[in-house]
Amino acid sequence: MLTIAVTGATGAQGGATARALLAAGHTVRALTRRPAGPAAEALRALGADVRHADFDDRASLDAALRGADSLFAVTTPFGTDIDTEVRQGKSLIDAAAAAHLGHVVLTSAAHADRRTGIPHYDSKFLIEQHLYASGLTWTVIGPAAFMDNYTTGWSLDSLREGSFAWPMPADRPLTLVCARDIGAFAALALQRRDVFAGRRIDIASDELDPAGIAAALATAAGRPLTHQQVPLDVVRGYSTDLAAMFAYFDESGLDVDIPTLRRDFPEIAWQSFTDWAATQNWPALLDPTPAHA
Repeated sequence: MLTIAVTGATGAQGGATARALLAAGHTVRALTRRPAGPAAEALRALGADVRHADFDDRASLDAALRGADSLFAVTTPFGTDIDTEVRQGKSLIDAAAAAHLGHVVLTSAAHADRRTGIPHYDSKFLIEQHLYASGLTWTVIGPAAFMDNYTTGWSLDSLREGSFAWPMPADRPLTLVCARDIGAFAALALQRRDVFAGRRIDIASDELDPAGIAAALATAAGRPLTHQQVPLDVVRGYSTDLAAMFAYFDESGLDVDIPTLRRDFPEIAWQSFTDWAATQNWPALLDPTPAHA
């Protein structure tokens, strides 16, 4: 069995990866800035070795990675900024190289290697390039759009108001993947280093247009929901980064070869959007009271 360090262990992707690895019997070092938080306690209850690690504290990274076999790496600019994400991602890779880890699986974004012009995709590609030059054995996973985002933020706010507000035309397809499948795929890559070493793989499990997404959400939630196209100027008022992302989704799209993924990696559940939506607790999510807001 392997000893695998998992960054972002209390987040969606890292948490899903940690749970998949624990289920497979591996030793998981769940790295987090908040080792006493409820998400960390839940992982500890599953058998994870929860350790404090901060991307801005190199000594904490060195201590957390010492003696590990492999690393699952995830970075984000949200809550900080693009420059911080790149600096932190490079520091993590440098710490992995100093610890002489045998394999690093980095989760990036689908099409991040295609010069999309999306700031938080381009930042991830800079981190990818640093990994490629590190001398480490690597695998890069590029997830498509997250299904899980429909249960948070302004997407959830619009669902509570009876519409699916999304900044794309009703008939423009979008490739999708859930955090659970990302975690399962990352765990598979970490366990099969010989198969995945040196590969960059974009992943998705379904493709739907916003009209189809709205219909699936309506069925799962048991209430009428219709797609409402949000103008990009409205999104741009909140975030030029997200506006650039939705413009790319509309103009170029996130093409991912879903049939080949399902054929080549049958070990992954590859949830459809309909199946994913059916597993969500919509009565609690759509409750507008402050306890659920």
